[in-house]
Amino acid sequence: MPEIRPILLIIGILLSTLAAAMLLPAFVDMAYGHDDWGVFLASSAITLFVGVAFVLTSRGRGGFSLETRQAFLLTALSWLMIAAFAALPFAFSELDLSYTDAFFESMSGVTTTGSTVIVGLDSAPPGILIWRAILQWLGGIGIIVMAMSILPMLRVGGMQLFRMESSDTSEKVLPRAAEIASSIGLIYVALTMLCAAAYAFCGMPWFDAVAHAMTTIATGGFATSDLSIGRFSSASVDAVATAFMIIGGLPFVLYLRAIRGKPQALFQDSQVRWFLTIVFVAVAAMTAYLYHTRADDLTFWQALRLCAFNVVSIITGTGYATSDFGIWGAFATTGMFYLMFVGGCAGSTTCGIKIFRFQVLYATCRSVVAKLVHPSGVFIPYYNRKPIPESVSESVMSFFFLFALCFAGLALAMSLLGLDYLTSVSGAATAIANVGPGLGPIIGPAGTFQPLPDEAKWLLAFGMLLGRLELFTVLILVFPTFWKG
Repeated sequence: MPEIRPILLIIGILLSTLAAAMLLPAFVDMAYGHDDWGVFLASSAITLFVGVAFVLTSRGRGGFSLETRQAFLLTALSWLMIAAFAALPFAFSELDLSYTDAFFESMSGVTTTGSTVIVGLDSAPPGILIWRAILQWLGGIGIIVMAMSILPMLRVGGMQLFRMESSDTSEKVLPRAAEIASSIGLIYVALTMLCAAAYAFCGMPWFDAVAHAMTTIATGGFATSDLSIGRFSSASVDAVATAFMIIGGLPFVLYLRAIRGKPQALFQDSQVRWFLTIVFVAVAAMTAYLYHTRADDLTFWQALRLCAFNVVSIITGTGYATSDFGIWGAFATTGMFYLMFVGGCAGSTTCGIKIFRFQVLYATCRSVVAKLVHPSGVFIPYYNRKPIPESVSESVMSFFFLFALCFAGLALAMSLLGLDYLTSVSGAATAIANVGPGLGPIIGPAGTFQPLPDEAKWLLAFGMLLGRLELFTVLILVFPTFWKG
């Protein structure tokens, strides 16, 4: 059994931070004269009590470092505990959600999935609306920090490609990661403010601008209306959202390098080039299809606007919608389904499989095919002009297999609950890829997850956690060998 004290200490600090964050929506409700401010104060008090209790009972003399097993446990428990306590305001508010619905909503928020069970967002308390945005904003910066510091150390799914130092020991990696994370945090805040200002300039009210800015840069997708961002019906708002969703989908460490005098690093990175190319091709193909099938009621520019926004929203896992793409036709529905799995770049706020894994898979398959053609030749796969270590290729292959296995298992479990094929398959896909909307009349862009049975919501919440923490980080905890050391 790994030493639990350092884990509880860090979780206690995280919960105390979450308690402080709950005061912001309390002030918003006070400012708008809404009675729900007391809900956030009570939730903050409960969360702070537990957080401080964890800190006080786990303090020790001197410092400590995390071993690998502790890092695995900390990563999974942190997201789980934050979601559990972040659900309190949803459960206590006037929305009158069950704890199942509240936990689903908070897990969807902190994993930046964007699926929702709330109906009637247009009349929801302002504190709840801003709380949903804050959860996604915190989850977005959280996944960036984790992708830079924890996951490379754990060598999960090929993430060891992004180790900042050759050493695997956390004592050497974490201080360096903390230094970079603080700089990236400032960039994250600056981009959020810039996005909010851009939304406000386009005519969006400041409350909505701030809320949408937080969920746009976090590629989360929570909106302040049941109509999502389509409520504003503005080409300029769509353009701002599309631009900042792409910004959220690029590696934030490259923004730091650009600020430090190496702007070319952003476009020299092969992962960025692949991502932008895939987005361009997908938008072009979807626009051509939509314009061809609906030329009677859509101009080319209207088709381009619809496709650019919704394709970028799905591929980055943001989940905003300006149209129900489920009724665009078979090609659009199928294309959007596959785009759910792609995701953005490693070290960004996006979700999904991630571009670098497709690159590693392509390079590895290409070298295998070349070896079949020329058995005596030596062919080495490359990523970013560097040889790919065999351990990385194996890790990426394992990730693809496990991703497919978890997706299939989740879809089958959903179908066992009596859900139809489209809802089961797209629900599993959108959960494990952290996208947000599914397909079909129930959980599609025009629907919500409210009608699903409670068992399905718990399954999907587990799928969100699996997808956000790169599968291995959660699943390794069920193996007895992990606990035996």
